Amino acid sequence: MPKKKSPAIEFRSGFVAVIGRPNVGKSTLINALLGQKVAAVSPRPQTTRRTQLGILSLDQAQIIFVDTPGLHNPHHKLGKALNLTAEEALEGVDLVLWLVDISVEPTDEDQRIASLLAGLTSQTPLVLALNKTDLVPAGKLDSHREAYQALVPPETALIPISAAHGAGLLDLQDALITRLPARPPEYPDDQITDLYERDIAADLIREACLSHLRDEVPHAIVVRIDEFTERNEKGAFIAATIFVERDSQKGIVIGKGGEMLKKIGTSARAEIEAMSGRKVFLQVRVKVLKDWRNDEELLKRFGYDPGRK
Repeated sequence: MPKKKSPAIEFRSGFVAVIGRPNVGKSTLINALLGQKVAAVSPRPQTTRRTQLGILSLDQAQIIFVDTPGLHNPHHKLGKALNLTAEEALEGVDLVLWLVDISVEPTDEDQRIASLLAGLTSQTPLVLALNKTDLVPAGKLDSHREAYQALVPPETALIPISAAHGAGLLDLQDALITRLPARPPEYPDDQITDLYERDIAADLIREACLSHLRDEVPHAIVVRIDEFTERNEKGAFIAATIFVERDSQKGIVIGKGGEMLKKIGTSARAEIEAMSGRKVFLQVRVKVLKDWRNDEELLKRFGYDPGRK
């Protein structure tokens, strides 16, 4: 049942770009705030490769989070395309939420983000969320906080949180709401993301690859959904192709006797079923696309464009 809006409270609504370097917990934070999983997460950097909305509808506000790829120093054309995607997400939003890892001092990538934000022509409000407070070495919290404070204007709100454990999330939520404009909601109360189930399924299959595979192999993977068919009471049938860049990677993804591919499929199917709330039959195969991360035509085919302005 849709939540009723209180007439006594001025309703606030707006788009919040969530930025940060890879693996600081952007998708984990959005999933935690929404109370359910809509974005793929893994311990590896560059899990997120596209912008995705996470829509949090409350009695007094609607916060529309724009999850973005991690800003980083790119090593191939795919990395360049991901950076462009994240930078474009800053255009036209109502608020920027910069997420950092407070357990370590600012990195070169953090410095790059600070320069990017300082160069924005718009006066978009900024909130700095200090994530992973549960991992800060003893006696380092104050010095790390001061180092990040030095990267932003003095009036910027700094909110310590732990997205993984839920600490500080209500404080962060309140800080965002107070900085959003007063206006009606953009989306229905029951909508939580802008992606279709087939798009989320592709992300969850790649998440399973990131979780089970080692070294560089997971980052050479892209997933294509070939079929997504409803089967009434039998649930859904999904056929997907996992593309890698080399024959040796294909062998690793399949594994001895197909064991690794079976693990990936089992993990992905469980996550897709949890996301969709119904049974899923998942069929996965592996193919080679030579050096796809540096091939502009292939990147465009998969929805990435490193050459756009």
